[in-house]
Amino acid sequence: MSTKMLLPIVAVCCACSAIAQTTPENDPVKTLVGRLELAKYKATIRGLTKFGDRRQGTDRNRAAIDWIEAELKSFGCTNTERIRYEYKPATPTGRGGRGNAPRPGPGGARIRGDIREVGVNNDPNQQHDSRLRELNSQESTPGPREEVYCTKIGTTHPEEMYIVGAHMDGIGWGEAANDDGSGTALVMEIARVLSSPDVTTERSIRFALWNNEETGLNGARAYVDQRKDLQGKEDPPGSGKYPEPKWLGMIQHDMMMFDHGAPLADGTVSPHQRPEADVNIEFQMTSKLAAGAAELAWLFRAANEKYATDYPAAVGPHMSNTDSTPFMDLVPSISLREGERGSQIGAGWDPTHHQPIDVYSHFSDGDFRLGLNAAQTTLGAVAQLTGAKLK
Repeated sequence: MSTKMLLPIVAVCCACSAIAQTTPENDPVKTLVGRLELAKYKATIRGLTKFGDRRQGTDRNRAAIDWIEAELKSFGCTNTERIRYEYKPATPTGRGGRGNAPRPGPGGARIRGDIREVGVNNDPNQQHDSRLRELNSQESTPGPREEVYCTKIGTTHPEEMYIVGAHMDGIGWGEAANDDGSGTALVMEIARVLSSPDVTTERSIRFALWNNEETGLNGARAYVDQRKDLQGKEDPPGSGKYPEPKWLGMIQHDMMMFDHGAPLADGTVSPHQRPEADVNIEFQMTSKLAAGAAELAWLFRAANEKYATDYPAAVGPHMSNTDSTPFMDLVPSISLREGERGSQIGAGWDPTHHQPIDVYSHFSDGDFRLGLNAAQTTLGAVAQLTGAKLK
């Protein structure tokens, strides 16, 4: 095992021990998790959906980025910054907005290895809401892109951090409420709780809202390309400031709400959240840092058992097709989702995926609560990992 992996794994193991030893009477993490509220989570998703599908390369995408930044600042996460990069797709994006992503296969399905995925809706006429059809009408164009992040600075180890992320862009002519308004709102709500003036963390936490996920993870890749070699470097020397603290772990959130079970014989899916719904925590077993990622995933499962109120968590080894992928060979990385990426989401368990019905009004409180439970899981784990305390 390389020394590069030791620190994250040691931190994970120590946090697992801390989770086991704390009690409700001496556990500030329980208090912090209790500050997450279903109403506020729903309100943040609704705020994101006023920008329609937030397709990259459009004015509505840029307006959503400005709104996210303003919200983060209002929470107290005032040191917001932006990654700027150029998006030049290999093929014209047009209304699809997916650049050089795999093309739909027979019957509108897109084939990726062993994953069969319902195709992306590119037809505006499938959106029956004329207001939303008009809101989403501007096409994506190549060119400059931006994405926003903010950082909770650690008091003891500002030179080390965990990255908590989600992608804010969407496609399909809906509101991208679930993919990925649900993940973006989750990250923003955790930023709200941890940015409270009475909260300190020993290690730093970066809250990142990626752009261009739907075109091939371009925003996350741009971040990695620009920032990976800056890790742990004090700038200016002697200042105690670390523009890019050393990465200890990357946690991605992508589609958090819909776990209604497998499609029925007629192809429909139950309108109700299934009693067996769970939060899926995935790592990629083929990554260079799979051992550290697995440790991180199991810590999150332990945090779910202790801090989530309604839904359990399951750990799986097939993380793919989301913004943790560019990080996975550089730092232990995991993703949290509503379902298993291959066997569930890829098999059509979520009929809203990239479709016009991915709108706020389509989801019930049972759906929103699954997303809230994922937020409870991540906040509980990250607070433990970073040594969160109340003043």
